Parts: sequence; structure tokens; C-alpha cells
Amino acid sequence: MGQETIIVRRRDDVLTPDTAKRVAELLRSVRYGSITIVVQEGKIAQIDRTEKFRMNGNGR
Repeated sequence: MGQETIIVRRRDDVLTPDTAKRVAELLRSVRYGSITIVVQEGKIAQIDRTEKFRMNGNGR
């Protein structure tokens, strides 16, 4: 299982174009798993990505 945490610097904008682009990249990159967006005081403070890898009969 792979996990990645991204800390987003606080800005006045709720969702900056850079943050929106990063979230879109994460959505495209995760095949099975979850993306959690942590909000503090109405701002995105952190994005966590957890990806699950399932094993099947052929060792994959």
C-alpha cells in the first residue's frame, strides 16, 4: 500500500489553481484507493493519498 501526504501552503483562496491541478493529478493517478482533503478554518491544509494494491492468483 502506498501513501503520500501533500502539505498545501495556506492562502486566501479556498482552492488555488495549483491545488486544483494537483488534486486532478492525484485523481488520475490513483487506481484503487482514496484521497482525503483536510480542511482547517475553511482552507485546504493537507491532502492525503492512499493507494491499495490487491494481489491476485498470479502474484500480481
